[in-house]
Amino acid sequence: MSFRNRLGIELVVDLYSPKRLRGRARALIVGHPFGGVKEQTSGLYAQTMAERGFVTLAFDASYNGESGGRPRHIASLETFVEDFSAAVDCLGTRRYVARDRIGVIGVCASGGFSLSAAQIDPRLKAVATVSMYDMGRAYRDGQGYAPAPGERNSVEERKRALAEAAAQRWAEFDGGKVRYGGGSTVPLKPSQQAAADEFATYYATPRGAHPRSHPLTLTSLGAIANFMPLAQIELPPRPLLFIAGEKAHSRYYSEDAYAQAPEPRELHIVPGAGHVDLYDKVALIPWGKLTGFFDKHLRSGSIRGRRLGV
Repeated sequence: MSFRNRLGIELVVDLYSPKRLRGRARALIVGHPFGGVKEQTSGLYAQTMAERGFVTLAFDASYNGESGGRPRHIASLETFVEDFSAAVDCLGTRRYVARDRIGVIGVCASGGFSLSAAQIDPRLKAVATVSMYDMGRAYRDGQGYAPAPGERNSVEERKRALAEAAAQRWAEFDGGKVRYGGGSTVPLKPSQQAAADEFATYYATPRGAHPRSHPLTLTSLGAIANFMPLAQIELPPRPLLFIAGEKAHSRYYSEDAYAQAPEPRELHIVPGAGHVDLYDKVALIPWGKLTGFFDKHLRSGSIRGRRLGV
């Protein structure tokens, strides 16, 4: 299934539903991690939450996966936020969806994107983030990876990274080869390298590798570094659930967002879990917590899930 966002970009989605629908159902939008695709983490969450009573939609972000947008594999964070509102447009016009009972699950970077979308789109009635990443802060502090407090990039290192990305724009405008990732001007510090290694255990192994999952362009760095998803977290108030692993290198993103968020809000720490563990380790993912949160704030429903063709 596909539809277009406000910018005219075609988004390709997988839509799931409870096996037995009665009337208009509650619905959830599920966003994937940075550079990921719907066949990975977000598809797992969408299928499982459909089995727990929700119509669910997992989509490929603009410029990535099977979705449209050119050039490919760029990060346009305003567009990534818009994708969530476009998903609300789609779900809210389905005859089997209650348009006043639409929520969202954002995993990793999509946690930040979905929070940003909810601040400007009151149709998103409840938001849960899992292993949330604030991508703007990640690129300002650590070349895209959450660093230990003492290893955050200095102002001078941030300037060097941005200068490298800016120079790459000239190179590509002149027909040079596209570069991907966070650049090489600022070497990774130990905690940043540890985070990169953890991501590799998912994306670079049969566990999570997918041919359409791809690093994003170096020239995207400036747009990413300028992203501040918590700027209006108080507007408008709606239920928020932050889920993070006890051992996650990114845990402080969720804790800081929770500290700034208005009520009603919850912070749920998963014992023993790291960041990537909550992508696909089903025994660690707190399905009951997610289901209870949306049951409370979107109303309860039926069981068993199946993928919808349209």
